[in-house]
Amino acid sequence: MAVCACYSKVSAADSLVLAAIQIMIGTFCVFMWYLVLILYMGQIKGVFGTYEPITYKTGCFLWGIIFIISGISIIGATRHPSQRQLTCAMLMNIICIIVAIISVILTVVELSTFESVSYRNYGQAKLGREISRVLLSFYTLEVCIAFTYTIFSCVGLCRRKEDAPTADTEEVENAF
Repeated sequence: MAVCACYSKVSAADSLVLAAIQIMIGTFCVFMWYLVLILYMGQIKGVFGTYEPITYKTGCFLWGIIFIISGISIIGATRHPSQRQLTCAMLMNIICIIVAIISVILTVVELSTFESVSYRNYGQAKLGREISRVLLSFYTLEVCIAFTYTIFSCVGLCRRKEDAPTADTEEVENAF
């Protein structure tokens, strides 16, 4: 059973779907950053201050640009498959996995701690935390997509190296 799973690969259509989903997730994250930016910039300084979560301070929502670039690299590797393009797409997906895991950790830290804010800013803080909850599920989806493509592209690269005949093999075959 493990031998059959080792030789599976992702079709071109599946790669394009994974890339499109990555681009949509990245675009959604960037748009949510814009919404959160407007939301938190409109806070009124009260007695308890303003709510500025760690994901807002680190620009975690803007990291969606990396998801977009990774999706574009998958499309490039699907349209013009070469070892260099597949390696580039695989490396971008590894970077996506790292960024998405860091985003998940920062979002969980943000959602697990909530300091009291001014009653004027409570609604904005609550809405911002709901946006973070939604993005937490998208970050998890991004990890799954990037991990899937990385595994299958690694298998594809290893398979290409095994399928490529060596010069010695070609000489022996041509002699007979």
